[in-house]
Amino acid sequence: MTLWLTRIVPDTRSPQARHDLGDPIGTHRRIMSLFPSDAGPDPRARFGILFRTEDTPTGPHLLVQSTYEPDATRLPDGYGTTVTRPLDALLDAIRPGLTIRYRCAASPVRKPGATTRALYNLPPVVALTGTAADEWWLRQADNSGIKPLTHHSHPLDAVRGQRRPTGAPPQNIRHARTQFDGTAAIIDTGLLRQAVLNGIGRGKAYGCGLLSIAPARQTS
Repeated sequence: MTLWLTRIVPDTRSPQARHDLGDPIGTHRRIMSLFPSDAGPDPRARFGILFRTEDTPTGPHLLVQSTYEPDATRLPDGYGTTVTRPLDALLDAIRPGLTIRYRCAASPVRKPGATTRALYNLPPVVALTGTAADEWWLRQADNSGIKPLTHHSHPLDAVRGQRRPTGAPPQNIRHARTQFDGTAAIIDTGLLRQAVLNGIGRGKAYGCGLLSIAPARQTS
């Protein structure tokens, strides 16, 4: 199985691109349009699709990771430019003890038990920020087979939108997000591969959870 990474650089002169960049539901639908439509009830999971929007000095970019090569010709004319490359060499190179750089824009949450929810009038899912989000990330990193050596986090705008399932009432979507960056030592390659393939946390259909890694630059 080959893992693919596609970078889409939207052209902000394109009305479709501008619309998608301002609408997480639109972005999700646009990305899903690049893959076969006859993939069953959960095509995102079947094709291992994860994505993240990144702000760069030249404007926003979309990073799309998948186990199926997307068909960039399905983008509207003038939507932007795309580059797709396999990540097999990167995954084959990871080994215990290797120092990597990581980035993950995730949705840290906790799910309090029924007693705690009733006592403090809490919702079923509580978004985490600040120190609580950092502690969440360190637990996720441990479960992903890496030991953070350096760590930086900063909050991102929440993902907001409204899904309109066929035959069901509209559903409001909100995922608070924090971006985590740093370096880490690889402890367990199997766990790390699974985290890269499957993503971390919730909100994966709306731009959360993609774990990007790269070998750390060696300094003399």
